Amino acid sequence: MAKNQDTASVLAFEKKLVPSDGYMFGTNWDNRDEQTALILNEKSLRGTISNRLKAAIQKDPAKLNAEVEKANLQTVDACALEPHQDTLKLKFTLKVLGGLAQPSACNNVLFKQSYSAAVKAYGEKYGFKELAKRYATNLANARFLWRNRVGAEEIEVQVKAHNKDNEQSWTFDATQFSTKHFDHNDQQLDSLAERIAQALASDSDFLMLEINCFAKVGLAQEVYPSEELVLDKGKGNKSKILYAVNDNAAMHSQKVGNALRSIDTWYPEYADEQASAGAIAIEPYGAVTNLGKAFRTPKDKQDFYSFFDKWARGTELERAEDEHYVAAVLIRGGVFGESDK
Repeated sequence: MAKNQDTASVLAFEKKLVPSDGYMFGTNWDNRDEQTALILNEKSLRGTISNRLKAAIQKDPAKLNAEVEKANLQTVDACALEPHQDTLKLKFTLKVLGGLAQPSACNNVLFKQSYSAAVKAYGEKYGFKELAKRYATNLANARFLWRNRVGAEEIEVQVKAHNKDNEQSWTFDATQFSTKHFDHNDQQLDSLAERIAQALASDSDFLMLEINCFAKVGLAQEVYPSEELVLDKGKGNKSKILYAVNDNAAMHSQKVGNALRSIDTWYPEYADEQASAGAIAIEPYGAVTNLGKAFRTPKDKQDFYSFFDKWARGTELERAEDEHYVAAVLIRGGVFGESDK
């Protein structure tokens, strides 16, 4: 079989949204000058057995009693504000890079030319404005707080651009921005989105943002850093290990990034109230791991590769939303080479 002359078996893109880890501090809503780095505390607990039991145990009263009477002993990490603190501060930086038209690796000149032309055409047509507004919205609504956002009485997000020639700052009341849609009409939001769009559309420029978020969660309340994935289960004595950097409780940069790119409302099931998962993170197959489901499958021709293989070779896609989705996956970055056999 003849090889496709514009097949790129080596194809990779660097991510264009680069967040740092998020560092967690405790403070007070009315006096934020006094801040302390939050540390992890170890707890040893005597819990109860609550998992689903095997059918044989459920049917035997003696075995059932013996099983449920066992103590569920566990050691876990926990993190909380100090007794006099009522506010969580989460701090991280975000670098927005340009240069999307150039892959970081590509072994086919013809494909690289057609791909670069497709990106430039997209930039001229849309100016990255739709994507930038969605990224800006996920900063303004503090989606990156994840579980810490739930039950917060007040949330303020401060964003500052650190580029030396054009410093600028924005402040948002996160409670005024929904996490369920991106149709907000706000001048500050539009201003931030414009700066992000300019960086994405640039050939080589970048934008550095510093984000400080304050969430009033209540005196001494528990807060939630990232949880580490324990691969060698059974070797350690903890059943839950939280993330910290130099003893400072923190959130993984990957978790912050996942929140910022949770902008996909273009998948087929989004409009179905029963099946929709809301705005999901930009992924080639629309994977949502906590639901155990992929919302974009090759079978339905709604996955990234089904769109990208046509779009990158100059074929116009049917919907603008599909073009936005493809561009967003490229901003996410990854290795997307195809077989040349």
